[in-house]
Amino acid sequence: MTRITRILSEVMHTLLGFLWRFFAALFDWRLILRVLARVKRLDVVCVTNMRDAFDKKLFLGNYKPPLGHFNGPRFYLKGTSGRTRAICSISEDILRANSQQIAKEQCVSAIEYCQEKGAKVVLLAASTKRMFGLDGKEIKDMFPGLLFTIGDNGTFFLLLSETLRAFNKSDLTPEKSRICVIGPYGFLGELMVKHLKERGFKVVGLGSSISRLETMRKKYGIEISDSFENLGKVDAIVACTHSSQVRLTRSRIELIRNPQKKLLVLDVSEPSNMVKEEFNRCKDIVIRQDAGNGYSPRLKYVLGAITYKMFRLTRGVTFGCFMEALVWHKAIKEDPKDDSLTNLNLFSVNDENMGIISKLFAKYDVRIPYPRNFGKKVRSFNLSLDTTSEIIDQDYFEEVPEDELKML
Repeated sequence: MTRITRILSEVMHTLLGFLWRFFAALFDWRLILRVLARVKRLDVVCVTNMRDAFDKKLFLGNYKPPLGHFNGPRFYLKGTSGRTRAICSISEDILRANSQQIAKEQCVSAIEYCQEKGAKVVLLAASTKRMFGLDGKEIKDMFPGLLFTIGDNGTFFLLLSETLRAFNKSDLTPEKSRICVIGPYGFLGELMVKHLKERGFKVVGLGSSISRLETMRKKYGIEISDSFENLGKVDAIVACTHSSQVRLTRSRIELIRNPQKKLLVLDVSEPSNMVKEEFNRCKDIVIRQDAGNGYSPRLKYVLGAITYKMFRLTRGVTFGCFMEALVWHKAIKEDPKDDSLTNLNLFSVNDENMGIISKLFAKYDVRIPYPRNFGKKVRSFNLSLDTTSEIIDQDYFEEVPEDELKML
């Protein structure tokens, strides 16, 4: 009976995935207008792997795309056409040497496919970011006519804005707060360490590589730990990696949280560091927020809520890296002769690039979204364990002040 149930489930997911792709193409009326106007179908393509087995089941079921990649969610930012082109590999596949080459070939094929459709800006998302080297020279040489970005400048700018907002709402100040950055030696993690240290916070880096932790300690003067057991008490965590060795669980949270308070967790990892099932086990002692996403009232998904919920997002919200790619295209289209934009190295994450992207976000009405945890609104950042005294401010996130996007 179990085998029959499994087969029926696989058939159902395969059928649902097909129907979703069919109706997404059928109801993409903006694409139809582009075809009638003889305009290129695509402006921006977000090439990505699938996050995990759940994504694979949700979008494909048992279907195996013959090209090794397929159309994911379609979205538009006021006239700019964006599309996800997902390769048939998950994050774990890219970490394995024997399957990484297959993922690279799928990625190149996906870019070729989308270039033929008119794409001018290519985002290498999720685990494809560093697949072609730290500077992306390999893929840039293969496609000299395209602008490539990894989207981390936009993601970090939004992440930092959300982090500082959450700290402010939680009353976590530099003078009295100890902050843990999980994965401090990754690109986003190191930037978070740098900016929190500049603001005077006590920072401790948690990771599995002793040598890389030591490098961070010497470079930034932070505390380090290679285990939750030796971490000590912290007030908040910024999770910048989903590595299984440093995943947040109920038992680990009990080790590191202040026993008089809830622990604040900002999770920018994809897949999430703290999975939903684990959050449900410790929601009485944790306030968690998805982080690193961007919001615009002008962002529209084809098939609306059906699509953004499949993406595990909400209306008007997409990943920070996706939003970055969309605004780069808008800026280049407005001023195609401005070489200063097309010649930027967007594989480098630095204050200069973040300064430019912050101005573009403001120009095109991109903001940090209302804070959410697995799609549900975070109504309060009160870290008190006494929920009877919790005051829920219904509107203190509804309008994000402009100065929150001018922090850098």
